[in-house]
Amino acid sequence: MPRLDVPGASLYYETQGDPDSPALLLIHAGIATLRMWDPQVAALAAHHYVIRFDTRGFGQTTTENVEFSNRADATALLDHLGVARATLIGCSRGGTIAIDLAVESPERVTGLVTIGSGPSGFPDVGLTEKEDALFDKLDAAFAARQWPRLARLEVALWAVGPTRKAADVDPAFLALAQELNLRNVIHATEAPIPLPLEPPALDRVSEIDIPALVTVGELDVTSALAHYEFLLEMLPQASGCTFHDTAHLPSVEHPLEFQRVLVSWLATNSL
Repeated sequence: MPRLDVPGASLYYETQGDPDSPALLLIHAGIATLRMWDPQVAALAAHHYVIRFDTRGFGQTTTENVEFSNRADATALLDHLGVARATLIGCSRGGTIAIDLAVESPERVTGLVTIGSGPSGFPDVGLTEKEDALFDKLDAAFAARQWPRLARLEVALWAVGPTRKAADVDPAFLALAQELNLRNVIHATEAPIPLPLEPPALDRVSEIDIPALVTVGELDVTSALAHYEFLLEMLPQASGCTFHDTAHLPSVEHPLEFQRVLVSWLATNSL
């Protein structure tokens, strides 16, 4: 299993494709691991060097309870693989990390793709009553340290979405979403301390003057929909795509549709 030792952690990563091809760095959501990208990797690797890793607190990466930077971890992996620049593709929390990295180290980034993500420093957004109720359940499970229950409730909120019921989604997708998040339960008691970008990306997004694809699921939570509109307006070279009949994980729920949009955008922008 390929690993990279960084201060206080051992990062698990995988690569596929020709190292001389344009590089893509895939950063997973907070309710998943690098396995969420499995459906797209083969198609992307046909013309790209595809890099993905489990961030600290997720998947097969191990960490000590130390201060760290997600941006530094990502950059260290690119350095280890001899990649000077990459297009960053991030889902949810992974997209926030990608935005932060594009702000902090613009010389390392050729393109940016986000899925249901917002910039660091984004103010709180008013939620619906249903969303508030779902978040209250998450808070209660966290307080009770009911980690498997918390993982399932996270899937209900994010993957199913606040406007659907579990019975409304494909059972195979629901099972996959549960599997992706339950793999992270082993990390529940870890407490590494992420160092935030200072100042945060919110007021610096307009500096990211590279091709950007901003995407969201139409059934995502209110805050994600607000993030989408903000990024679409503020990123200088942004194009947008709203995926229908999906919430926070469109690339997992509708993998072929997401793949078609992404591959087309990469080709159009010569990335």
